[in-house]
Amino acid sequence: MLLKNKLFTSAFRNIFALIFLCFSIAGAAQKKNSDFWEHVQFGGGFGLSVGNDYTDISLAPSAIYNFNQYFAAGVGLQGSFIKVKTREPYLEGYKSYLYGGSLIGLITPIEEIQISAELEQLRVNQEFNVIDYSRNFWNTALNIGLGYHSDNVTVGVRYNVLYSEDDLVYSDAFMPFVRIYF
Repeated sequence: MLLKNKLFTSAFRNIFALIFLCFSIAGAAQKKNSDFWEHVQFGGGFGLSVGNDYTDISLAPSAIYNFNQYFAAGVGLQGSFIKVKTREPYLEGYKSYLYGGSLIGLITPIEEIQISAELEQLRVNQEFNVIDYSRNFWNTALNIGLGYHSDNVTVGVRYNVLYSEDDLVYSDAFMPFVRIYF
């Protein structure tokens, strides 16, 4: 537990330092009339899953800076809401709110292949209304990914090297992804 708290503190500081650095570079680049913004791409993801007694909504905007044709780095935000109802009239079910940020590094060794590393820090708020229990905690994920890259789209799979079955955030260490930047 102590190691996870240290990881969170270090990751949280690093995320804010990188965001500050990006804004500082952007401000300096604007003053010099450079082509900084020509190397910036915006994108992210949106998810919506709705069914009988189930709702899952997520939004994850991000921005990257392309240093060259092989390497890019950036920051992102993430927010998710999940709600599961039970069929029993006196039981509410489950609700979860997740929000946080991430740092991402992308390497494209050849045009069709993209390797990624993403450090994600999420605040997780869960309510288990069936047993009148709530749980709030920080979750750190370090995802290493490999994908097929074409133009602005990458499709692949990533692996969370910090995955734990006890964290109740992700159901598996492997996750598919679709990444789009404009």
